Amino acid sequence: MRMGIVAVLGVAATIVASPALVVAASEKTEEVAGQRADAWLALVDQGKYDQSWEEAARLFKGAVTKEKWREAASAVRAPLGKLVSRKLKSRQHSKTLPGAPDGEYVVIQYDSSFENKKEAVETVTPMLDPDGVWRVSGYYIR
Repeated sequence: MRMGIVAVLGVAATIVASPALVVAASEKTEEVAGQRADAWLALVDQGKYDQSWEEAARLFKGAVTKEKWREAASAVRAPLGKLVSRKLKSRQHSKTLPGAPDGEYVVIQYDSSFENKKEAVETVTPMLDPDGVWRVSGYYIR
């Protein structure tokens, strides 16, 4: 009986530590974070900057006031014109980022095109907030 329990625990440990399962879990994390990033970007695309700030991560809100975010986002996005296209370029799960506290992050890049800027790369970084919800903690256009 004891050997059977040890064998079962050994199999369970192997399954949990399996690289394929770790990759699958990371892909799921990236997918959920990506969905949250897409919803947040839709608010920004519509000029709903106040609402995008409300739905951002605690870290984001601590770094910039709603008023400053509205001003900055409008100043950057308005000259670009309307979004023409956005295509996922990459997603990378990370536990550390320069200048940010350790945590759960997904750095997502999109190849984007706007009316007045044909080629741009948008970087959106959702993080897992303390309440267990993925929210955007950073946004950058180049």
